[in-house]
Amino acid sequence: MGILDEDVSRVRDQTDLVALVGDYVALKRVGQRFAGLCPFHQEKSPSFSVNAELGVYYCFGCQSSGDAITFLREIEHLDFPETIERLATRAGITLRYDDKSHQRDKSRRSRLVEAVEAAVVFYHQLLVESPAGGAARKYLRGRGFGGDEARQFRLGFSPEGWDDLSKTLSHDNKFSRDDLVEAGLAFVNKANRLQDQFRGRLMFPIFDARGEAVGFGARDLVGEGPKYRNSAESAVYQKSRLLYGLNWAKPEIVARSEVIICEGYTDVMAYSLAGAPNAVATCGTALSDDHVRMLKNLTRRVVLAYDADSAGQGAAERWYKWEQELELEVRVAGLPLGRDPGDLWRDDQPALLASITEAKPFLAFRIDRALAAGDVSTIEGRARAATMAARVIAEHPSELVRDQYALQISESLSLDLDGVRHQITQARTNPIPASAPGRPIANQENEDESPLPPPPVDRREVDILRWVIHDPALVQDWIDASLFIDPTAREVFDLLIEHPDLHEAIAVSDGNARRLLERLAVEEPEVDDEPQTLAARLMVNTVEPVAKRLTDRALRSGDDRASEAKSQLDSLAHARELGEWVSAQNSAKELLRWVIKESARLNEPAGSVE
Repeated sequence: MGILDEDVSRVRDQTDLVALVGDYVALKRVGQRFAGLCPFHQEKSPSFSVNAELGVYYCFGCQSSGDAITFLREIEHLDFPETIERLATRAGITLRYDDKSHQRDKSRRSRLVEAVEAAVVFYHQLLVESPAGGAARKYLRGRGFGGDEARQFRLGFSPEGWDDLSKTLSHDNKFSRDDLVEAGLAFVNKANRLQDQFRGRLMFPIFDARGEAVGFGARDLVGEGPKYRNSAESAVYQKSRLLYGLNWAKPEIVARSEVIICEGYTDVMAYSLAGAPNAVATCGTALSDDHVRMLKNLTRRVVLAYDADSAGQGAAERWYKWEQELELEVRVAGLPLGRDPGDLWRDDQPALLASITEAKPFLAFRIDRALAAGDVSTIEGRARAATMAARVIAEHPSELVRDQYALQISESLSLDLDGVRHQITQARTNPIPASAPGRPIANQENEDESPLPPPPVDRREVDILRWVIHDPALVQDWIDASLFIDPTAREVFDLLIEHPDLHEAIAVSDGNARRLLERLAVEEPEVDDEPQTLAARLMVNTVEPVAKRLTDRALRSGDDRASEAKSQLDSLAHARELGEWVSAQNSAKELLRWVIKESARLNEPAGSVE
């Protein structure tokens, strides 16, 4: 199976090598040839030469050479067929295959991309033209973004209806049910009807490096479910190989020899609009090897534009590894404490750009944060600050780098150099656990970044979620979102309600919610009683703690409506102590009605009540 040799030759001959290389390297004409810094090794003087007439390149430094096919394959780490397909798309060539099934796969991918593009258009029109997009427009205005910005980034709004997108894209058989499901735009619900994947959300379309629409990042606007949700993995959307904004930023990254890596979509918008269009962000996941290697082909200088607390030790080991293996220069943007790029875009754009020009080396930034947390006005305070800084320095793999920073700490704190070196040696010999007091903890937005275990979830809520997954009939008549106090448990419940299929729920989840779902998927609930008693006990154990919280709050505020609930709680507790579970369940039913009503009145999840 493969692409016809004749078509491979056509792709090679019709690809403009100078234009292709220019997407990755800043080229300058030198006589009849073009020269630039080699993208395949670190250098300061240009030794990479492109011969446009012959369609070949050569590096006099590392001896890399080849044609357009070799160049794209090496720089993007692609296999041969994918390389040819990308270049064919670029040159407007339709490829032929000697295997019809492969041709069908390529046609299928194109069909899914068409469906996602159609969704981008649908959502965008709703945002900029429809009254339904009012809440999304209001949110954007609050972040300092208007209609022009929404059009530039093709933002959209997904309506709250169950199947508005599905109906529109299915009209006149334009897209089939399989098209919409496989593209991650809809799923088939229990009624065997198409249901839209995203509802009531601000939509950020995500494009691959070629500029093709492949998925979405979606921000909740109605307070239902997780704050952000991304498209599920599909034939066109693989989040470990996608960076939001790369389709726009690639030429700027090459021209400026620098990439800004942000935490969120609006951060990318903020930098771009402020005059730094070389910004990208991950799509609901931590930065991976694939992401970094992709960027390394464009530039060796990386600026992390995370908020100050997030650029901490969580990914330090990984960044040091990438620095050494890929010869990267990693810096951290000088964002003010508690401010993100979106805040500065709205209030202080010069400071936003200054955060990049004043970015500090990764290790220097972390040392400064450690020193700033201490009191250096006393000898004891300086010693403690040096100990904290030593722990940070000790993580760096280079002995030379460690010693240079030891000298810097010794001079800045007026402490003995040998003493500082000893602290670093001790820290390397006996590293402090990440959760130890005094060690900075990263505030990670993406689900795979933090090395810390997920926070514990109330075992009663975990137990009820097991039943929701494995035997929903036992709890479906009474279970309600207001009964989940823990935010992770609440997010998992919301996901299961919106995506009854467990695999679908896991696919669209992230962070601690995904970890909990994956764990619950393999944990069977414990059946330790006959069904009627088991059902009663589950309801009692779930309703009681939430009702008690709400009741205590109401009583503290002098609300007389809580007196009946207090009486029911007393009855429930008495029946539970006697083992009379049916009687306790009757009290729980009355309490549940009050919990739902009271939670709605407070207009907040019961779990946020103190």
